[in-house]
Amino acid sequence: MRKKMMLFLGLALSLSCFSQNRQGYQNPVIPGFHPDPSVCRAGDDFYLVNSSFQYFPGVPLFHSKDLINWEQIGHCLTRPSQLPLHDAGPWGGIYAPTIRYNDGTFYMITTNVSDKGNFLVHTTDPRGEWSEPVWLKQGGIDPSLYFEDDKCYLVSNPGVGIYLCEINPKTGEQLNESKRIWNGTGGRHPEGPHIYKKDGWYYLLISEGGTEYGHKVTIARSRDIDGPYEENPANPILTHINKNAQNSPIQGTGHADLIQAPDGSWWMVCLAFRPQSGNHHLLGRETFLAPVRWDKNAWPVVNGDGTIALQMDVPTLPQHPLAPKPARTDFKNGKLGPEWVHIRNYHPENYTFASGNLRLKATSVNLNNGKGSPTFVGRRQEHIDFTATTSMQLKKAASGDEAGLTVYMFEPSHYDLFVKQLADGKQAVVLRYQLNELTHTEKEVILPQGKVQLRVKGSNEIYSFEYATNGKDFKELGRMNTRYISTETAGGFTGIMLGLYAISGSQTSKAYADFEYFDYEGK
Repeated sequence: MRKKMMLFLGLALSLSCFSQNRQGYQNPVIPGFHPDPSVCRAGDDFYLVNSSFQYFPGVPLFHSKDLINWEQIGHCLTRPSQLPLHDAGPWGGIYAPTIRYNDGTFYMITTNVSDKGNFLVHTTDPRGEWSEPVWLKQGGIDPSLYFEDDKCYLVSNPGVGIYLCEINPKTGEQLNESKRIWNGTGGRHPEGPHIYKKDGWYYLLISEGGTEYGHKVTIARSRDIDGPYEENPANPILTHINKNAQNSPIQGTGHADLIQAPDGSWWMVCLAFRPQSGNHHLLGRETFLAPVRWDKNAWPVVNGDGTIALQMDVPTLPQHPLAPKPARTDFKNGKLGPEWVHIRNYHPENYTFASGNLRLKATSVNLNNGKGSPTFVGRRQEHIDFTATTSMQLKKAASGDEAGLTVYMFEPSHYDLFVKQLADGKQAVVLRYQLNELTHTEKEVILPQGKVQLRVKGSNEIYSFEYATNGKDFKELGRMNTRYISTETAGGFTGIMLGLYAISGSQTSKAYADFEYFDYEGK
């Protein structure tokens, strides 16, 4: 009887493990504006980074045990000396980073297109501080590192093609001349290069077609790292530009990185976006995951046919789910989580915590200004359908001072729901649209002094804006179509941020706003 019981328990455990490895997952694995993913492995741990453009801190850093459940553990660039953003806009700042692990050290290499170009930082503790920038000679964007023996190679795209050189990763010294090793398959903007070695071959993975609907991933290989590289006759290995994915809710697949898990399986992280309201997307380019079949001496095959899906019914690594994120950020612990960022290099003195509130000091730098840093702290919109709510109070305000909640694509494109101080001492809740050169105040309602709750609800085609003064009886102030602040309409490389902000109407204003909480619930 005991033997039968042990056999039964063993079988049940085996089936449980088998089921755990086949439960599939949902894409995107990191939703919202998290483009240009790059991944590395250190033992059983995976680390991933994304582009951050004009936002500070820069290069969000994630950790996972299974490539599916990712926790943001910080940023790689947390000091102005590492990340001078000057007047960086939605086409500026930090482009596509690469993260690599070698001999006990983590390296993150990227481009600051608003400063001096390509650089890397390094650390032995990714959860701690990273080094000061080590600047590099070879130009272009999307730099990547490949380590082999005691050598470190750099690839980037300083011309119309991919170039290779050897560097000293600790000093940045370039040890030989840059050499063009591949031009790609003929698609525009060959970029995002990564080198891997498998079965005696050096594989060069790149993206082509531009980071939009024509995006694709292609690959070539060589027996020698400096070429010549022969292209895969089945290129592209990932794209949604073809007929088999023309109706997919995922588009713009590209800019990928490959990783081998401890069990020997191969995986690809890539960016893509989810269109809404027709062919518009607002959440930015997000991070997706796909399995890769890579037979010996053969070319890699991504998810069977070079496409990906929202629901991936494939075998996975043993999954390590994270605790659900609480809907409420209440600011009572006196600090902001790593999901909160600022526009360019912010001024810490304008952000304090008082009586359990986040206190934002109003300044004269407004949300339309492409220079300086407004008093703004935001987090990414991660769902097409969501509700975001805050409770705030504007204090010591003079006429023209305002504070509130913004649905922010970038400077010329945002919808603002805010409390404004009027000349007669009264306050009003206001809904305003900023659409490039067009500014429109949709509605203004006089309110009694005191706390005001502001709410935005997002759906496929509409943002609706509401307010309350008692925390429960919300009234709609107006609606606006999502497509007017989409990437296709507004431009830029970023995605929607849901921000809290405070603006003063004069240089001498002493106004500030206390925000009690921020709730975010997605569907």
